[in-house]
Amino acid sequence: MPRLPASLVPAVERFRHDRLFQAGAILVGVVLAAAIFAPFLAPSDPLVGDLQGYLLRPGTAGHLLGTDAQGRDVLSRVLYGARISLMVGLISQAVALMIGVTLGLVAGYYGRRVDGLIMRLADVTLAFPTLLLLIAVAAAIRPSLPITFVLIGIVGWAGMARLVRGQVLVLRSAEYVQAAQALGATGPRVLWRHLLPNVQAQVIVAATLGIAGAMMAEAALSFLGLGAQPPTPSWGSMVSDGRDLLRVAPWVSFAPGLAIGLAVLGFNLVGDGLREAYDPKLKSDR
Repeated sequence: MPRLPASLVPAVERFRHDRLFQAGAILVGVVLAAAIFAPFLAPSDPLVGDLQGYLLRPGTAGHLLGTDAQGRDVLSRVLYGARISLMVGLISQAVALMIGVTLGLVAGYYGRRVDGLIMRLADVTLAFPTLLLLIAVAAAIRPSLPITFVLIGIVGWAGMARLVRGQVLVLRSAEYVQAAQALGATGPRVLWRHLLPNVQAQVIVAATLGIAGAMMAEAALSFLGLGAQPPTPSWGSMVSDGRDLLRVAPWVSFAPGLAIGLAVLGFNLVGDGLREAYDPKLKSDR
């Protein structure tokens, strides 16, 4: 059997012994499967209501999770909503990684004025509550999914940059870095060939946890009407659609709300498992 890459060994070993890690991976797998196979799993079109007038019907054989006020199948909309949540989580974290990792590497390696400038910019970003900043910016421009992706990523870069900077401050005095500098390696080469590979474990952990936060942020924005716009199925907007129907049709909000909770729980459990796998100070047997 082929050997696993050395960077994956701690995660695999942790997965074998950590039941919470396994549970989180199962939840994440379910969400991924729902998003990928939504066209095959959804019993009906998530954008079209039932032509027979089944409005606000509870679960039946044809509509397992019931229908909403427009007669649309709730299960179909939940399945397609998983696509929006995952896209927001993955794309926004990709944006945060590109900005945060780059600036964190530069700040930690070059130090002095460059470090001071980047960290003060990060401090300003972190000084504002994330959700309030997102709401303010999203309200100032026309709401759309691409804008939501970029906004969440831009707001999340500061924490990633501080994490990477802290790791680089420790690693830049390592012998292999000094040897590379003595051999004439340029700053960018040292950053991308020697420092980045040694902080990637911490970056992966932070990004995994960041996906959960991005999904919550998108749900909050969509709930307020600043994210995905109707009739696009989004878990946050679905919860908003059913908030006035909790007494007569609680399933309209309960199903997407439960989906948000399970998805966020899954990514948080996976992130915690990875963090304990790669941080010797946190390793513990469960």
